[in-house]
Order: sequence, then structure tokens, then C-alpha cells
Amino acid sequence: MRVIRNLGEIPREYRDSIVTIGNFDGIHLGHQDIFQKLTREAKKENRKTIVITFDPHPQKVLHPERRPFFLLTPLDEKLKLIEEFGIDAVVLITFSMEFAKTTAEQFVRHILWDKLHIRKLYIGYDYVFGRGKGGNAEFLKGFGKELGFDVEEIGAVKDGDIIVSSTKVRLSILDGDVSLAAKLLGRPYNVYGNVVKGYRRGTDIGYPTANIKSEKVIPNCGVYAIIAGIEGERYPGVINIGFNPTFGVNKLSIEVHLFDFNEDIYEKNIELFFIDRLRDEIKFESSEKLVEQIKKDIEQARKILKNHV
Repeated sequence: MRVIRNLGEIPREYRDSIVTIGNFDGIHLGHQDIFQKLTREAKKENRKTIVITFDPHPQKVLHPERRPFFLLTPLDEKLKLIEEFGIDAVVLITFSMEFAKTTAEQFVRHILWDKLHIRKLYIGYDYVFGRGKGGNAEFLKGFGKELGFDVEEIGAVKDGDIIVSSTKVRLSILDGDVSLAAKLLGRPYNVYGNVVKGYRRGTDIGYPTANIKSEKVIPNCGVYAIIAGIEGERYPGVINIGFNPTFGVNKLSIEVHLFDFNEDIYEKNIELFFIDRLRDEIKFESSEKLVEQIKKDIEQARKILKNHV
């Protein structure tokens, strides 16, 4: 997949392509539906496929007061996931306050038409764009008739009564409902980061843990059954996200315990796939009570994870 970062350097072979546009944070089932329609149409028409997206996420630029903004898929991960759907190219537009002044008409005429000369455009059911959110499906269809490209609006994808959206995925993760997030994403939610030094209390009580530092959305405090990916291998385990109230720690930590694993992974990269939530974080009367509960957590997690490794 080709990543095009300069609108002035779009190869001629990508003109007259089948195109979609959006932020695509999370690459959830709704996004996947659009990509699949895009590639089917392109194959039928013998044309290239292009995804137009933005970096950084517009919310980070337009609303800097909203901190932190919880990103589901950083750029590298988003590009990797898009590529898995067989997309030919991503046009990556740098989103800035200056670019935010672009009107919907300027975007259509100067980018979609002059730069790309698109053949057909797919957009999500709720997508709006341009200064003051002046562009929507009807706006695009009007320009399509004038300039000579087709526009198709893709309806919402639902899981039961739930409309799949990046916001819904983000909120489910923040609530700790990782099983719902997995259903909306079509895959377990993942967090990756570097193993850093911790307090070593897990080792002291007989359950050594790896402490993780990550830049992604972190699920709500609690204990979860997870699968860890380390150097191409997968390992079952449990993770505690919280403030270690039993030991009076007032700093958020992400501590992973992998079953039957005793390798040194300090400073190595690790990817965590959240399978299910086991319980809330609890303050125990003693470390002995904590150990009793950890044994129960591990037993429960092993049952949940037996078909996931």
C-alpha cells in the first residue's frame, strides 16, 4: 500500500480511483464495511482504491482544550489495518488550523477533483467535512453531478441496537467493557507499549508482573483476562490496571502477569489483547488476601482464555 503525504505528488495512476474519506479511528466494523465495498467496486471497475484520512486527528487540532483525546489507533497502526483490506493507497493529509479553514467546496474542487479526479466516493452515513462542517452527502452528490463522479452513502452498521462508531468503541473501553469493544471492532482491543520498571510487589508476593507504559486508550481500572504478544509469540495472562490500593500507591499502573512465564522482558515491546473483564480493582486487608484473589483471577482467566492462544 502506498502512503501519499503530499497532495502535489499524487501519481497519475491513482486518478479516476474509487475513494473514501474519514478519520477512521479504530478501524471498526463500520469502517471495515466501507473498505470492503470500496475494494469490491474497484475490482469490478478495474480501478485503484484510495483512502483519504488525516494526521493528526482533527479533534486534537480543533479542540486542544479537550485533554486527553483518547486515540484508538495511532497512525502506524491505522495504516497497517487499512492495508489489510487490500487498499492501494492512502492519501494522508496533514490537519492543521490552516487546513481547517478549507471550505467543503474547496476540498471537493481542489482535492477530490483537481488532484485525484475521483471516479466514485464512498462516505459514512454521518460524515461531514469542510469549514463549519459545510459538506455532507447531499452536498457531495450535487458536486458529483456537476463534475462527473458518483457518491454513495453507506448506512450505519449495528450490533443489535448499538450503532458502531469510534465514540461508542472509545466509551466502552473507558467503561472497561472490553468484550463489547471487541464486538464493535471485530477483534480484541489491543494496547502496546514498552515494559518498564515497577515496584516489584508482584514478585514479592509470588506473582511477578511486567509494568507497561502505553500511549493508547487504557480500559477502566480493574482486572482483565488478556493475551500478550511478545516477539511473535502469544501468552495468556491477567492484567491489573489501577492504583494498587492495597499498597497505598497513588499512581496509575498497568501490570501484567503471564501464566507459566519467567523470561526477562524488561524494555521489550509487548502487545496486549483484552479478552474479558474479571472484576473491579479492590483494596484488600492484607497481601495474603490479595494473593487469594489473584489465584481466583488466574483460575477464571485460564478458563476464559483456553480457546484464545
